[in-house]
Amino acid sequence: MTYVFPPHPQPALPVVGSAALFPVRRIFCVGRNYAEHAREMGATAQATGLEPPFFFMKPGDALVGGDGEIAVKYPPLTKNLHHEIEMVVALGAGGQNVTVNAANGLIFGYAVGLDLTRRDLQAHAKEKGHPWDMGKGFDQSAICSAIHPASLVGHPATGPIWLKVNGQTRQQGDLADMGWKVADIIANLSMQVRLEAGDLIYTGTPAGVGPIVPGDLLEGAVEGVGELRARIL
Repeated sequence: MTYVFPPHPQPALPVVGSAALFPVRRIFCVGRNYAEHAREMGATAQATGLEPPFFFMKPGDALVGGDGEIAVKYPPLTKNLHHEIEMVVALGAGGQNVTVNAANGLIFGYAVGLDLTRRDLQAHAKEKGHPWDMGKGFDQSAICSAIHPASLVGHPATGPIWLKVNGQTRQQGDLADMGWKVADIIANLSMQVRLEAGDLIYTGTPAGVGPIVPGDLLEGAVEGVGELRARIL
């Protein structure tokens, strides 16, 4: 097969304990899955109840990650770049209309991720009633650690999730605080689109999101999954 220009590189992440890479297809993100974060973003008490999850996406090539310290360029057109620490689910199989009971069978492994957000662009888009893709789906907006196979770490449902910026704790929560659990997220998302092997799902962030600037060192972890370290350039 020939192309009019060379195909772009396949986004991929390393896998702990393996020389093989995990090829990434799509990146899905769950919005406001921790009640305290929903409140800090302006949701009313009534709106923070357990409603159906809503999703947004990032392009596969927005991914930057791997082992060690990850270098991330500060993006253009923003003066208010925010961090959001999350547990990431990596799918090793796909399906549509997946049941909650079958959802874990699709999971290849887990990782630690950062959903970077140009908060000022997102807020402006919300005010205008416009899509906020450019606030979320810009270059290097999806930071991710190496993937830890579920065969090694199981399926974490409780445990601390935290982020430090320059050694100071910014975000701290527990996986148990997720409104929609991982199996429910997969089942709900699979009713809207067909999931496939290679999909990543960012499962939401606890409260404490805030601004970062060039030079900042971000260190985060999800207990039972792993750690993440990134430098903003």
